[in-house]
Amino acid sequence: MAVEATAGRVTRRRAHTRANLLDAAFAVFAAKGFGRVSIEQVCEAAGYSRGAFYSNFDSLDELFFALYRQRAELIAEQVSAALASDGPDLDVPAAVDRVTGVLLLDRDWLLVKTDFLVHAARDPAVARTLLEHRARLRQAIADRLARHGGNGDTPLPAVPGDAAGAAHAVVAAYDGVTTQLLLDRDVGHARVWLGQLLTALLTEGGTRQ
Repeated sequence: MAVEATAGRVTRRRAHTRANLLDAAFAVFAAKGFGRVSIEQVCEAAGYSRGAFYSNFDSLDELFFALYRQRAELIAEQVSAALASDGPDLDVPAAVDRVTGVLLLDRDWLLVKTDFLVHAARDPAVARTLLEHRARLRQAIADRLARHGGNGDTPLPAVPGDAAGAAHAVVAAYDGVTTQLLLDRDVGHARVWLGQLLTALLTEGGTRQ
């Protein structure tokens, strides 16, 4: 029992250390830019040694992907919660309004993600891993959309029959809107624009060729 208790304390301590490293890295990346930050700077910001870093991550790339997973899970859950709030009967405008009202538009995260995108574009191995993470995000969103397919007066034509296509539309619109947001810093306009794009993409008028 003593061994199990000790193991439990070690596991909790390691999880705490990992969480602190992620928080510190996010703050440093947002302030200075990914690619301009060293492992030593992350450790200094978190108050840990290089040993603590390497007991949790092999590299800054791996640390970034842990941050990406956190944000991807948050975005997927935001979509799910927004669509589930009134059951499966939301039409497109109502569903889009719910999603755009809560979707993550944190400028610091967008800065970090954009810096890493440029880094990944120059490294094929990192790019492949980032593409895999983006595919998992789209799949998570597709799963939520399929579960909450609309059946009101304006049904979601891509859900559930083509939830993957709808998820691509959500991620593409999000990418475009957040690029503009990085430049103009106007979150209110970003949410309005995102709503307009998603409504166009997810209704019959927006899907005709």
